[in-house]
Amino acid sequence: MTGAIAEHTAEVTTTQSENSTENRRLYAPPADIYEANDKIFVLADMPGVSEQSLDITLEKNVLTIQGFTAARREEGLRLVHCECPDGNYRRVFLLSEEIDREHIEATVSNGVLKLVLPKSPKAKARKIEIKAK
Repeated sequence: MTGAIAEHTAEVTTTQSENSTENRRLYAPPADIYEANDKIFVLADMPGVSEQSLDITLEKNVLTIQGFTAARREEGLRLVHCECPDGNYRRVFLLSEEIDREHIEATVSNGVLKLVLPKSPKAKARKIEIKAK
């Protein structure tokens, strides 16, 4: 993993729903991380999570993404088999000082969260000019 972002280990696998006594699975969304000269891109798969059910926080160097899926229930029908369970998503990343924290961007589309983490100007790779004497 790039030195600018590292994964924090996942803590739990089930969590108590805020408004219910039922346990909900806690998923660590799989993520791909790409690096360009001036930015790092994180693409996290979070199917069923909408913009409204997503929360991204940055506290010091800890970037946390959290989201939840809403229950899919058809009125008047009884669920007999479920392969798309309700659940929560949570993933924590540790950011290095290379990241410009003031300009992080996030978008979600088709169940994929895209984070754009720009590098601070001092961390960007640059060409050093050589002068002859």
